[in-house]
Amino acid sequence: MPDSRPALERRARVLIGVVAASALVYPLLVSAVQLVVAQLFVVDVGAIVLWLAVGVACSVALVAAARWGAARRVRSPWLLLGLVPPLLFELWLVWPRLAS
Repeated sequence: MPDSRPALERRARVLIGVVAASALVYPLLVSAVQLVVAQLFVVDVGAIVLWLAVGVACSVALVAAARWGAARRVRSPWLLLGLVPPLLFELWLVWPRLAS
């Protein structure tokens, strides 16, 4: 089934998706550094939860922007399933602080 959109429109959508995805890389990096600081140097459960939520939101937005640029369906069960291992690891790290 051929694509009904013109090539220029497809190319523009891809470029916008790449720019949007690359714009989310810096906030993702900042949240990762802040998460390491909150976990290792100054243990702060509130900051850990906040920066983890920011990191997950940036990750989902980055993948959504890339998938939108590629004209693919943004909602994907695999995207959410891929977030489970990092979330379980973070919960394992924070659990002693939450339990005490």
